[in-house]
Amino acid sequence: MKDSILNFNKKIKDLFIYTPFIKSVLKDNLAYKGTFYLYILCKILCVFITYYLWKAIFLSSNNASLGGFTKIEMVTYIFMSFVCSNIVFISMTTKIGNDVMDGTISINLIKPISYKLKLLSESFGEMIYKLIFPSLFIWVGVEFYKMYHMETYRFLISNTLLFLLSSFLGFIIYFLFEFCFGMLAFYSTYVWGMEIIKNSILTFLTGQLIPLTFFPDTIQKIFDYLPFASMNYVPVMIYLGKINRSKIIFLIGKQMLWILLLEIFSYILWKKITKRISILGG
Repeated sequence: MKDSILNFNKKIKDLFIYTPFIKSVLKDNLAYKGTFYLYILCKILCVFITYYLWKAIFLSSNNASLGGFTKIEMVTYIFMSFVCSNIVFISMTTKIGNDVMDGTISINLIKPISYKLKLLSESFGEMIYKLIFPSLFIWVGVEFYKMYHMETYRFLISNTLLFLLSSFLGFIIYFLFEFCFGMLAFYSTYVWGMEIIKNSILTFLTGQLIPLTFFPDTIQKIFDYLPFASMNYVPVMIYLGKINRSKIIFLIGKQMLWILLLEIFSYILWKKITKRISILGG
């Protein structure tokens, strides 16, 4: 019993080894003011382009709701989908590709640290940065919008906490998916094009651009067997209160199952690929 407690404490202490990677990412993102302000501007422009697109769709329709969404709900979905996807979609493919291209991967493999945990720490640092800039401010703006336009406004702490939990699980799912996808860098020396295609496809599969309720029932059933809805669509629908509590428990359980399956797959894939590493630089 005592040995197991000591081993557990040692593992916890070992995790603190990766905190400098989190701090370094935060410092890098805040290092240049010009890049920082340009990043904020681009993100805000992107979300408002989507907003005005859906505003035009609602104005051209005679129906009070579309796809089960009222105008207020759709506005909330657009901005909260941006918040969720902004903190969940932390791409690592280019990072892995660059490490393979310049030979840095060989240095990382001989260090007494886990390459996957290093990437996870850097992703976590990026997530914290994106949660604050500009996601938190947009989130506050959404709440003021709802307060002004809804007759019976209520800020539900339970929905918010479940949203954050589901978003965090979505972040882990996306990281593991991204880690597996990044392994393509070991087979191809150019992954930028594949990453662009992947991001474009995920924009639809995760419900980031169009809520999945707008797709035919057959397509929605297919999405139920894929992990992509868990990355963005599920957390946002939880936040909107469009999923009942019993189903929320089921969906969060499914997110945990996907984390387990992707972790096993990424472990097997990593073991297989590191046996055939070919370094081009370094």
